[in-house]
Amino acid sequence: MTDDPAEPVRRWLRSLGDSPLPPAAASATGCPFLDWAASGAMELTGQADGPPVLTPGPMAALLRETGAALAHLAGRPLPIDLALVLSVRAGAMNLTRHGRTSVGGATRLLRASDGWCAVTLSRPHDLELVPAMLGRPHVTDPWQELTTAVRGAKASEFTDHIRMFGVPAAALPTEPPPVASPWQASTIAAPDGDVKLEGALVVDLSSLWAGPLCARLLGLAGARVIKVESTRRPDGARTGNRRFYDWLHAGHESVAVDFTLPEGRGALADLVRAADVVIEASRPRALAQLGLAPEGLDHRAGKVWVSITGYGRSHPERVAFGDDAAVAGGLVGRSADGEPVFCADAVADPLTGVVAALGAMGALACGGGRLIDVSMRNVAAAFAAAPPADHGPHPVRTSAAGAVVECPALGRTQKVLPPRAPVPEGTAAEMGADTVRILSRGPELRGRAVPR
Repeated sequence: MTDDPAEPVRRWLRSLGDSPLPPAAASATGCPFLDWAASGAMELTGQADGPPVLTPGPMAALLRETGAALAHLAGRPLPIDLALVLSVRAGAMNLTRHGRTSVGGATRLLRASDGWCAVTLSRPHDLELVPAMLGRPHVTDPWQELTTAVRGAKASEFTDHIRMFGVPAAALPTEPPPVASPWQASTIAAPDGDVKLEGALVVDLSSLWAGPLCARLLGLAGARVIKVESTRRPDGARTGNRRFYDWLHAGHESVAVDFTLPEGRGALADLVRAADVVIEASRPRALAQLGLAPEGLDHRAGKVWVSITGYGRSHPERVAFGDDAAVAGGLVGRSADGEPVFCADAVADPLTGVVAALGAMGALACGGGRLIDVSMRNVAAAFAAAPPADHGPHPVRTSAAGAVVECPALGRTQKVLPPRAPVPEGTAAEMGADTVRILSRGPELRGRAVPR
């Protein structure tokens, strides 16, 4: 394993072709463990009644290198501190760490007979399925009864059983799964040497966190972003924390159509045809039902398609959310007793958003014509296996004033900072605010861009 924190990012970009390779980035503090302490993510990692956990510190170096690569490909610094994206939702919602219960509360780490696994019950339907999972007519306390049931089972067998019900679950591997790249890239069109990031049209079909963060980063780099939603199934994040939603979507245009109607599907197809970059986080079959499977479309030269899934397009049956995907990739913290705790807040979500943006920018720099298949599990595994920093031990000291991380090699310390709330650049557009204006230019949608 290389000790150069920039090498994994360069390797990922080389998989896309002759993409400009970034120089190594400078650390904000001179030490990735101190960077981790300053990010707000460390404060979210560890037992609720114990100290914050240092273990995932080296991944801060890889995140920093990814940010430097984004700026290099954009040709300018991006006005965003990527270290803070790991804790920005928690900062907006005043969330705290809970050890083996996720920061958001929907996922738990459960001890099996041979290890650990994570189960996510985020939707009412998931909770309703617990009796069927356990083969009982009803349960009194879903989490308690799952916790009891898994103790006598192997982690991998238990999670396979839970997945049969469409519920996200993952066994924690003993080591991060080896992955050469967090994405698989394939050719869907001829390259176009004239395609540029500046002014590119991004059609964002995604929702929640990872895809919208990818779109936000592309927008900050100079692209124009149109968010597209179904009128029957809008982005669920709209009903969540407004500050966080505005931070992700301010400055983006909004189109809403009914995907069940022929005219709605036609408008969606026109937008996809016009896009330079498409971002989606749907199961492959969902797009196929709309006639928009990327493998089956006749794409214009230079088109880049970013597909975000839990385990990659080759595993369409597996659903995932940020916390259980992180566990699947081995990206967890370790408390003082050596047992796993959740790392930050749904950490695979923001990391995947950042990596997806890198894949899109890198593909555009190579002329496009690529499908970037981004797996949340593989993103987590890549960061879990980030090159270690050979700075020696980093003691964590706690007191009434809070926790402090020491770096003896540098003779420096860093207070463990709390998550910071995001500062939106404006208010996100109401759903469908730009539908009439954009779709009224129907014939022009078939060109390279949608007129403003």
